[in-house]
Formats: sequence, C-alpha cells, structure tokens
Amino acid sequence: MTYKTKGVCSQAIHFEVDENQKVHNVHFIGGCDGNTKGIASLVEGMDADEVIQRLEGIQCGFKSTSCPDQLSKALKQALNK
Repeated sequence: MTYKTKGVCSQAIHFEVDENQKVHNVHFIGGCDGNTKGIASLVEGMDADEVIQRLEGIQCGFKSTSCPDQLSKALKQALNK
C-alpha cells in the first residue's frame, strides 16, 4: 500500500500488512533518511495495532504530526480503523 503523507517532510510511505496484521517492507519517500530507515527497521514484523499504539500522536518540532505519526495513520487506513 502507498499512503500519501500530510504535514511532514516525507511525501509518501510504502508498506505491507500481511494476513496476520504484521507490518512489513516499510519505506518512506523523502524525510530524514536515517530516522525513517530506523522506524522502518524497528516496526518490521510488528503487529500493526502495536505500531499504531506506539507511534500515534508523536510530533516533530512544532508540527502537529511526524513521520511516525503518519505511519500510524497509514496503518489505521489500511486496517479500516
């Protein structure tokens, strides 16, 4: 799935959620390269609901959202929550 981000430096997030709702192959387009690669590595194989719980609401500086928060929104959309 591809999610178009809003309000952050990255433009989109590509990811997969398998039939057991595990997160795989997260790839951010744009954004802070090291940070987004770190997020992708940390969430690989995690349960989508746990990723949402851990990342939802994180802010970046004075922004009301962040790349991790955008990933939580993307996963919510993928799970139809």
